[in-house]
Amino acid sequence: MKKNLLMLAIASSCLVAAQASAMTHDEYKAAKEKIEANYKMDKAKCDPLKGNAKDVCDKEAKGKENVAKAELEQQYKPSDSNARKVEEEKVKANYEVAKEKCDDQKGDAKSACEKQAKADETKAKAEIKNMMKPASTKTQ
Repeated sequence: MKKNLLMLAIASSCLVAAQASAMTHDEYKAAKEKIEANYKMDKAKCDPLKGNAKDVCDKEAKGKENVAKAELEQQYKPSDSNARKVEEEKVKANYEVAKEKCDDQKGDAKSACEKQAKADETKAKAEIKNMMKPASTKTQ
């Protein structure tokens, strides 16, 4: 009985603490607007660039925005699903930038670069999948 009461008290305090640190809707909107403004600034920095350097810069800016938005969602509505989305957006951003950087190369070097980018993405996705499994289903 005491054990159940203790567990209930701990769970209740965690719930209250989570709600106390939760973001208000106005804070969420302001943070979202800041992310969008930062994206516009980052994108503007790409404008003077030419060719693939501009493409890489654009991918970096977009990836940074997408990761920031996913992190904001996780702050606003913390959940396993949103935590996973943050990690997936990081992997996606890294892959898109790496793939774009491969365009600077030619022939076999480009092909090898793209294969490496894909391999890195696949490995990172597998790590996310493993990280998000419930503890009881993870292999030791």
